[in-house]
Amino acid sequence: MKPIWIVDDDQSIRFVLEKALLREDLPTRSFSNPREVLLALEAGDDESGPQILVSDIRMPGGSGLDLLSKVKEKHPGLPVIIMTAFSDLDSAVSAFQGGAFEYLPKPFDVPKAIELIRRAVEESQREEVAEERMAAAPEMLGQAPAMQDVFRAIGRLSQSNVTVMITGESGTGKELVARALHKHSPRAAGPFVAINTAAIPKDLLESELFGHERGAFTGAQTMRRGRFEQAEGGTLFLDEIGDMPFDLQTRLLRVLSDGHFYRVGGHNAVKANVRVIAATHQDLEQRVKEGVFREDLFHRLNVIRLRLPALRERLDDIPMLTRHFLQQSAKQLGVEPKRISDAALARLATYGFPGNVRQLENICHWLTVMAPAQLVEPKDLPPEIGPSPDEGGAARTAPLTAEISKPAICERAARRVGGTHQALRIEADPHGTREHPRSPHRSRAEARHRPQHDHPQDPGTRPGITLVIAGSTRNPSRSANMDCGSSPQ
Repeated sequence: MKPIWIVDDDQSIRFVLEKALLREDLPTRSFSNPREVLLALEAGDDESGPQILVSDIRMPGGSGLDLLSKVKEKHPGLPVIIMTAFSDLDSAVSAFQGGAFEYLPKPFDVPKAIELIRRAVEESQREEVAEERMAAAPEMLGQAPAMQDVFRAIGRLSQSNVTVMITGESGTGKELVARALHKHSPRAAGPFVAINTAAIPKDLLESELFGHERGAFTGAQTMRRGRFEQAEGGTLFLDEIGDMPFDLQTRLLRVLSDGHFYRVGGHNAVKANVRVIAATHQDLEQRVKEGVFREDLFHRLNVIRLRLPALRERLDDIPMLTRHFLQQSAKQLGVEPKRISDAALARLATYGFPGNVRQLENICHWLTVMAPAQLVEPKDLPPEIGPSPDEGGAARTAPLTAEISKPAICERAARRVGGTHQALRIEADPHGTREHPRSPHRSRAEARHRPQHDHPQDPGTRPGITLVIAGSTRNPSRSANMDCGSSPQ
């Protein structure tokens, strides 16, 4: 981890923060004025730069606000915390307008200051991971005609700031498309901020979106910028917009219509300069009819609509995506990438993938860890994939005299009737596989009326296996006794 840079002309402040951060195993580097910081940034590289910057606002030799502005020009993603003993509104507003992560008034409580610094470090590390992933992997993969249509639409929108609505099933890659729209837009140099409106409780969502003033509610000890302010000059991605609470839809509509909003507990309008991209897996037209989504907001968001195809609509992309995810998973785990056979790929193509591309990615992670050999065969695929139609048919028409006396089957049947290893009777059942525990309390009349299969088996029906606790049968010719754990007799 890179060091935390502390800039303050007061040596006692630097000393207190250094010792407190050292106890938290956080490295530091201290400066007494902004000029030293700028020289260190020019002399160093990205690896030797700061993880976050904590700066006083008024110092001899330069202002913390000027330092903030110059740092943000070269390092727009660097979190900067501004602290000052002059706790006035103008300083706070200037700090946030300059892109500060947070505003820390002096005197401050050291544990709370450390907590704030940790939060800034975590935010910085999340951004670094996201940037590395975006740089390491291609934006999107797809050769199917449906995906080519999506790529063409992204290209046409590359010089536009228009609002976009992305629809599609869960796991189709809606956030990936939103990031591609941002990367190829005039706002590419600005931040991309994503928020899942369905994952945040209703009481907190308003503050997350619009921020809050100090003292706006219990626990609001400092002013906090919302996602609209964090995305200033860039793109705000509102995922699962269909689940947004109805009363918050009105506030969002106002921001989209006139470009201004108020922080929670605030009285001054804040101008929003962001591009909004929304996404949902729901049918918004139906939700409008049901009265749970505002029609005027729907039309405001639905300027350009992009529909992402489900994975079952782009089967031609499964081999390419599978190999890509296997490579990616192996790289993350530091192991040799698995290869997948044509037969296994054919099996995957027959699966419906209700979780779409995300489910395929998870399957590839599973195979990287669980597949016994370097070459993945159909038998190595996870259980939910199921047998192929050909194998399923072969299994259903297999002779009933095959080796079906698996100890596990016996154990399972015995457990279901509360017994132990006892003889089981296996009889042909044209209606499928069933397990019938024969209770010792079952009446003879019930036994007499048990369905018999004395008629010849219809070749069109599917034979199955019925497990019955050993006892009398009216058709012994169709049954065979089998002891648990032994071979069929």
